[in-house]
Amino acid sequence: MVGTDVRDALLSRGEDVVALTRADLDITDSRCVQDAVAEHRPAIVVNCAAYTKVDQAEQEESAANAINGSSVELLANAANEAGALLVQLSTDFVFDGRKPEPYDVTDTTAPLSAYGRSKLLGEIAASHAAKRLIVRTSWLFGVHGPNFVEAIRGQIRKGTNPLRVVNDQRGRPTYTPHLADAIIRLAMQDARGVVHYADADECSWFDFASAIAEELHADVTVKPVSSEEFPRPARRPAYSVLSTERYERITGVRPDSWRDGLREYLARRT
Repeated sequence: MVGTDVRDALLSRGEDVVALTRADLDITDSRCVQDAVAEHRPAIVVNCAAYTKVDQAEQEESAANAINGSSVELLANAANEAGALLVQLSTDFVFDGRKPEPYDVTDTTAPLSAYGRSKLLGEIAASHAAKRLIVRTSWLFGVHGPNFVEAIRGQIRKGTNPLRVVNDQRGRPTYTPHLADAIIRLAMQDARGVVHYADADECSWFDFASAIAEELHADVTVKPVSSEEFPRPARRPAYSVLSTERYERITGVRPDSWRDGLREYLARRT
């Protein structure tokens, strides 16, 4: 989902891009990683590969750690050999959600789930790269992969009414083309270290679902429920809003609106 949008955004700018699929490159295989980077000699390696099944990771933590954690060290080492910048994508789920205000890049991490722990391992592994940029983001949706918007559309199509959606988890939905543009802006500014990017503004999953129903002009009731009423295998942070202050300071650009992204998404998927 993110990889396709990053590729398309770079191609639209006339950049020389090598976009490798999972079939092209197993990032958990050291030799494959070394050979791929040695062959193409990139200036920038953007790692869009990830294990993203948050609930399933509770039973498959070793697989999540291998893909989200150990493989990043392989990419970091290969990037060092090529003198390349490594861009590693991370998540709001590295935080525990107890902070009552948006999380800054310097805040202490404390993931609640196997998925969050695996992504934090990836951040640590990325530190092996001499040149590195870690971009934390949240609540992704885009036309090239499964996502919350499509899940809600699917429920509406099935005639589910009311839609029960949690109202006690808050974050910032992010349209993946917006994220792709943000990654490129940061790379162009030679940004380093940890940067947060997420679309504006914050909302709950209930708010997000209500906006989807509204944009679809769907005759459906969206009912707010608590996380306790909607139990999931993996614990989610109650408040994982990311502060984008550093992103705005580096780029001079305010984050895009997720609502605008939602409208574009629906126009492209309709």
